[in-house]
Amino acid sequence: MTFLAMKYQNSNQVKRRDLYLEKVNIQNIAKKYGTPAYCYSYKQLKENINNFKKNFKSFSPLICFAIKSNTNLNLIKEIKRFGLGADVVSIGELMIALKAGINPKKIVFSGVGKSEDELKIAINKKILLINCESESEAKLVNSLAKKLRKKVSIGFRLNPNVDAKTHKNISTGKADNKFGLSIKNFKSFLKEINKFRNIKLEALSVHIGSQILNDGPFKKTLNVMNKLIKELKLNLKYVDLGGGFGINYSDSEKPINLNNYSKLVNNFAKKLKCKIIFEPGRSIIGNTGLLVSKVQFIKKGLNKNFIILDAGMNDFMRPALYDAFHKIIPIIKNSSKMKSTVEFVGPICESTCKFGVYRKYQKLIENDFVAITNVGAYGSSLSSNYNTRPLIAEILINKNKFKYIRRKQNLLKLINS
Repeated sequence: MTFLAMKYQNSNQVKRRDLYLEKVNIQNIAKKYGTPAYCYSYKQLKENINNFKKNFKSFSPLICFAIKSNTNLNLIKEIKRFGLGADVVSIGELMIALKAGINPKKIVFSGVGKSEDELKIAINKKILLINCESESEAKLVNSLAKKLRKKVSIGFRLNPNVDAKTHKNISTGKADNKFGLSIKNFKSFLKEINKFRNIKLEALSVHIGSQILNDGPFKKTLNVMNKLIKELKLNLKYVDLGGGFGINYSDSEKPINLNNYSKLVNNFAKKLKCKIIFEPGRSIIGNTGLLVSKVQFIKKGLNKNFIILDAGMNDFMRPALYDAFHKIIPIIKNSSKMKSTVEFVGPICESTCKFGVYRKYQKLIENDFVAITNVGAYGSSLSSNYNTRPLIAEILINKNKFKYIRRKQNLLKLINS
């Protein structure tokens, strides 16, 4: 997935090229709003959504954006304008989706540990589906629905025991993962589900992992689902196939061919005569964002030099959490190179507060700016106040215009809250 909206343009200064996101010079953003800051491209967001829709247009699935990937209310409002629904995993995410104007009948509620209060609100808001992940949860939903005098549509998330071939911390479809109900246990519980009077099983759901670059696991999952539904002669209104579509964080990574996968899903849906639900997050928002940061200090080490940024792991957790690679690019490009190996690190008091090691990186000096790329998904949504640092600003760029979509958190309010 190429970052279509980002490019270098020649500067008025000799032998220098400036980084632009759409038609905005990122150096100007950094100087005006300060750093660190998240910058998002509206053009890239629009391109990603339209591309996803185009690849699956043959059967028009319900596309529920995974709110957990980016919880910025103003971005969710933009996503809603393209007709997308929402996949939520907490009452907070449900409230964001509703505040953004998303139709409750386009919202699915997933997650292994929904509380009684969360379920009550979801029932009263009349969302499309509550995807239950255990026998106990289904019983609780039925009990609550009875008290509220409602009949609730539920899905059941299954664990298909399929290896997603991704990082172990984002694999969710294997037997030893906490997510979903095993096929064996679902079969045993099905008779009891059918006895409940206040819930109606209308969907089966699967989500085998995240950042998946091989369509093999998806094919296996479709086969497992197809076999089970036929065996049990289930008459389902929906099948929720989750998300997990990866993006190319590095040049060596290649996303799956969505058009080819679409053909498999289309055949699956036609045979079962059901509506397909997808829950994409990363593939919609991942490559829309840059994290702009300033070089605070450059420190010489024995084996490498450290480029100390003002962005920390509290602002962007993925490298520390998953050892994830995110390319770091200079805001101003020049032809000179550093002689030493350099490591980009942040100010947080943890050895894992680091972003990448480079050899022969272009020459930088203190107060220069760099951008960490492909941070739209699981960037700001994973950020925290660790080391009592305020949450950073977020800015949306559209052509030659830009605006705050979240201001930097006020430090005094943070420490007095």
